[in-house]
Amino acid sequence: MKLCSRLFIVLCADLCTLTLSWVVPNNEATRRRVGILNAIKMPWDAAGKQASKTPSASATSLSGIQASNKAKMEILTLGATLDRGQAYNPTSGEYYADRMEIAKQKIGEFVRNNPNNVPKDIEEIKGEWELILTTVKHGIFRSSPFFLAIQESYEEYAAVKESFGMPKADLFFKLHELQTCSWGVSKIGRVAQHITSTTLYSEFDTSIFSLTVIPILGWFKLLPTFGGCVVTVASAELVDGGLLKMKVDYTTARKVPGLNGLGEWIWNVRVPVGAIWKRLPWNAGRDATCKVYVRYIDNDFRIVQDVSGDYFVYTRPVVPRSLDLVSEESDSGK
Repeated sequence: MKLCSRLFIVLCADLCTLTLSWVVPNNEATRRRVGILNAIKMPWDAAGKQASKTPSASATSLSGIQASNKAKMEILTLGATLDRGQAYNPTSGEYYADRMEIAKQKIGEFVRNNPNNVPKDIEEIKGEWELILTTVKHGIFRSSPFFLAIQESYEEYAAVKESFGMPKADLFFKLHELQTCSWGVSKIGRVAQHITSTTLYSEFDTSIFSLTVIPILGWFKLLPTFGGCVVTVASAELVDGGLLKMKVDYTTARKVPGLNGLGEWIWNVRVPVGAIWKRLPWNAGRDATCKVYVRYIDNDFRIVQDVSGDYFVYTRPVVPRSLDLVSEESDSGK
């Protein structure tokens, strides 16, 4: 229909031009013809121009996805440059403090821009996750429910919440880091979580005596390297608002391929942290509980915030690792 209309208009214009050509030169006739065609406004032309000014729903959706992916890439990049958050250590100095502050701002902005990605059911966060960035001070292992319970006990139940001019929880983790990481005694490797419908398995790899040598003179390792994966098991329940409640049950260990342990016996040890916790006098019979807020979830990205406002960012692993615990296998075989 549109094509027929165009042809009709062109024929009319040709008749006009033919009449005009008897009294004006051909070049003037050509200009008049072009002018007539340009002056004619077809309904679908106006609709097309109007439509071009209004972005389609698909274009808007695509723009939103691109912005989201760009923000994720920035967070991933910051995780790499900050060594998952370990590069900034206020005990050592304030270098990288500006980058850490930017990371915290970027994560917060991403969460605010995606308010509808808060999980409503624990099924949405099930599976294996690896930590790629955290804004906490003094140890990326603080994503473990055990350390989160320590933090919460200081912040919520301690009669005196500050000591030596800093929060008691921060002081504890600072001292813990000094005792365990001084002189490169231990190093933290992979930090991950496995989540089921009822349980959260938190794990971090640690290696002891990775590099030991006589300064200046030495050219070979003095002590063998050993270690493993420390696993803390906690019950987990997701309630309204993305609130993830946990109660620590026990801590165990498992072998890391390529890393020697203290012996095969250690993989069978299960420390009943939850039971011991309740018997400690300063805990007054309370369970080893803690909570975090899941602020964002999609198929491959999860952002968690602790009670102090710090963030933990997780992604699905590129190289998955099964959760093969000797203690769990023993229970299942009973």
